[in-house]
Amino acid sequence: MGSIDQAVGLEAHSIEDELPMTFLFEHPVSDEIRSRVALELDAIEQRHQVKVLFACESGSRGWGFASPDSDYDVRFLYVHQRDWYLRVEAQRDVIEVPISDELDICGWEFRKALQLMHRANPTLFEWLDSPVVYREDSTLCAPLRELAQQFFSERKGRWHYLSMAQKTFRDHLQGEALRLKKYLYALRPLLAAQWIDAGHGMPPMRFADLAERMVTDSELRDEINALLAIKMAASEAEYGARFPRIHAFIERELAEEKPPADFKRPQGEIGALDALLQRAIQHSCPA
Repeated sequence: MGSIDQAVGLEAHSIEDELPMTFLFEHPVSDEIRSRVALELDAIEQRHQVKVLFACESGSRGWGFASPDSDYDVRFLYVHQRDWYLRVEAQRDVIEVPISDELDICGWEFRKALQLMHRANPTLFEWLDSPVVYREDSTLCAPLRELAQQFFSERKGRWHYLSMAQKTFRDHLQGEALRLKKYLYALRPLLAAQWIDAGHGMPPMRFADLAERMVTDSELRDEINALLAIKMAASEAEYGARFPRIHAFIERELAEEKPPADFKRPQGEIGALDALLQRAIQHSCPA
């Protein structure tokens, strides 16, 4: 496949911008797709009378190991007109667009997103760390990312990621011929849980950043890179034989009983979320 830089078409980098990244990654989103996403977001704003504050890639294109036929998983946050927030009955707080031509688009209303942040929802934290951003209101997204650091829960994050890894391994990685992407779908949350256990805080969304710090065995690193090269060149449905080192690593790490660390409690205050919601409504929906 050539050098890592040739394979991914991006400058290699490390988490700390000191050493070259040794894991393959890429975020293949063309200008044409970006234009299509922008038009879809504009249409959503018109159709639902909302303002999109943030939109990103949430799936494998954001994680850095998309297949050529991977969908574009667009996720966004939006705010309604002011009167929407003054109704007695709760209103629908999700916008979903039927999947069309590889575009999978779904959004959360901003108050819902802030409620999920208060509950330390790892999915929202990942969206805010996505390397592929389609739209961003920096006035609101910058303080939102600051609040994410305060509301991130190591305990909830660890449970979330370990559960994902265990379920994927149990349900999809027990045969001899395996859907290869499922290895990455187990590895990524497993490494995220280990990242948290190691005291590094909120895990990064990009898989290569996780693996760069958490995978130290050179032979395992080579095998993961071989898997990434296949995943990034093959279809989403590609099957293959077991990767023995990856399989043994996942099996061993999930089998070990490790007591959770004495995690610190999140430091966020709900009043800060209330203030940001009010700011978002006043900023995006002036009277």
